[in-house]
Amino acid sequence: MADGEAAGQQADAVMPTGPAIDVLAFGDSLFAGYRLDRDESYPARLQAALRERGLNVNVTNAGVSGDTTAAGLQRIDFVLDSMAGEPDLVLLELGANDMLRGLPAEEARRNLDTILQRLDQRDIPVMVYGMRAAPNLGGDYGRSFDSIFPDLADKYDAELVPFFIEPLIFDRSLVQQDQLHPTAQGVDAMVEQTVEQVEDRIDDL
Repeated sequence: MADGEAAGQQADAVMPTGPAIDVLAFGDSLFAGYRLDRDESYPARLQAALRERGLNVNVTNAGVSGDTTAAGLQRIDFVLDSMAGEPDLVLLELGANDMLRGLPAEEARRNLDTILQRLDQRDIPVMVYGMRAAPNLGGDYGRSFDSIFPDLADKYDAELVPFFIEPLIFDRSLVQQDQLHPTAQGVDAMVEQTVEQVEDRIDDL
């Protein structure tokens, strides 16, 4: 078999099929792809991974570096209204900047609650990307912050994606020099950790 023919058959094997599924990735720099090329961001790499699995998925990157939950709340309606149609699924990833700035956990909870309420009013399914507080912020803050994500996912019947940056914690070579943001390889590790869960949720739409 010629190399070209083999490559063509491989491409056919992963050709996305079925109706298009629109996913909105709404978050901060972890979605925006801080200091990475556009095609190296988490939403872009997730889209590629899902298409490799045969899903006809389009992931819109609505990540903004530096966004807190308050900033996300301010722009969620604008982002949704600016889309051609309602997304089939929203990936909600906010809270890390609140934690890094030491903002009250209850404030982050209220903001995320309101975002989820607005998505629920539009009848848009959501996957909540959980975060964890840094240990140096203390046990009380950590318990209050960490509980936000499972609590709200349960309240709104949304699926929880547990701590998707966990690969970066155990392999610091996957982190940029700022010690906060993933490298392109780090993004791939995050996608590998989450793609099956996202795929399963899309299959249930």
